[in-house]
Amino acid sequence: MARKSAVKKSTTKKPAPKKKSKANKEAIWPGLAAGVPKPLMPYSPAIRAGNWVFIAGQIASDFQTGLAPEVVSANTNLGNELSLQAKFVLTNLANTIKAGGCDINKDMVRMWQWLVSDEPSEESFAWGDNWPAISLKPYLNVRDEIVKSPAPPSSYLGVGELLCFGTLLEVDMICLNDGNKPQVIKAPKGVSTASGDHAVGMRRGEWVFLSAENAADIIDDDLGQDQWHVDPVEQQAEHTLDKLEAIAKAAGSSLAKAVKADVYIGHPEDFAAMDRVWKKRFPKNPPARVVIPNMGMGERGSRIEIALTLLTNNSKIKVKTIETSGAPTPLGHEPQAVKAGDLLFFSTQMAHDSTGNLAEGMVRHPSFPWYGSPGQAQMRYMMKNIGAICEAAGTTVDNICRRVCFHDDFQWFAESIEEWASYFPDDKPASTTIRLNGPFVVPGANTLLDLIAYAPD
Repeated sequence: MARKSAVKKSTTKKPAPKKKSKANKEAIWPGLAAGVPKPLMPYSPAIRAGNWVFIAGQIASDFQTGLAPEVVSANTNLGNELSLQAKFVLTNLANTIKAGGCDINKDMVRMWQWLVSDEPSEESFAWGDNWPAISLKPYLNVRDEIVKSPAPPSSYLGVGELLCFGTLLEVDMICLNDGNKPQVIKAPKGVSTASGDHAVGMRRGEWVFLSAENAADIIDDDLGQDQWHVDPVEQQAEHTLDKLEAIAKAAGSSLAKAVKADVYIGHPEDFAAMDRVWKKRFPKNPPARVVIPNMGMGERGSRIEIALTLLTNNSKIKVKTIETSGAPTPLGHEPQAVKAGDLLFFSTQMAHDSTGNLAEGMVRHPSFPWYGSPGQAQMRYMMKNIGAICEAAGTTVDNICRRVCFHDDFQWFAESIEEWASYFPDDKPASTTIRLNGPFVVPGANTLLDLIAYAPD
């Protein structure tokens, strides 16, 4: 367990603003004229950087009264809540993408769908039940009206709460407008893929994007859970990576060309089993990796889901593993970050030290429960580390484009995002903020960040 200590007033001054890199990065503000409400908090609806457009998470709120009036049905028998919210969210996302110079059906290469559910509970996660008890069908019916089939590579995850009461769905996206035509990748024969009627993979020039996959096709075999010597998380991770490897091969890529991995697990204790598999499958130069626990998964019995971003085998894009003594050693078999072309992919950012425990001074002392601001302290600590990683990669903090922020409790949100925003005097990154239904891998951590920065040579 992490050592608890009082939050001390930091004596470390924020580094002086560094000269901005010559990055072609700008915020996109569609505005009310395009039907897109202005966010209440300090983030940009979208960020365009080079050929990339990063879209902030959209929820069904007008950011004035709460839920947008058009998503509130007087008779829920006539209008499904999730359907109404999906239409509002996806319409606004399409308009935001258009304002960024892209088309939702031509340029979107990846999308994430976060769906609210009180299930699973912490107890359910602890014994391996990660089912969120959500039906995707109302959402998919609307998505198919706005996004041409097949939809781009996707993830669907169950989460605890969003930032507006009553919202059931948040969706964020990445677009790439580089002049290349998207090539939809089909699953190889014999490879069973996750449901959702979306592409299992997409190739765009030298980039390959793969959907989140799981081991649902072998769960009926109980995964040897009646055998003492078999770890179900390890076995599911191995099988999932086998599937991703086959899909990557069909796209002209391979696991060795992975530059970023999104890994979703149930209980935080599942991290160790996943990491054992990771060391075997990525013995050298592993991709940047963000591991998020307490994720509801859309297949009963699933303990892990993995999505990958890769380069093609014949890619000429330069890849560099980023290492700096200015930031802590990562939690497991992952680098601090990976620079691939003009993007910098960060691994999991939390307020841990190089031992894997919570850093000193990140929680309140139990005898002084009203002293200190742990949300602010942990964000400040992370930003110091993030700044060092950016510097090692030849870019700066102000070039961060995409931020997905996870909290274990929304009590930390206000002070955390206020600290975050202070590092971006100009265009704030596109942002998505989510509460999970349980704690993180590092006990005492209240915030986890998944970041992408622009890092042109």
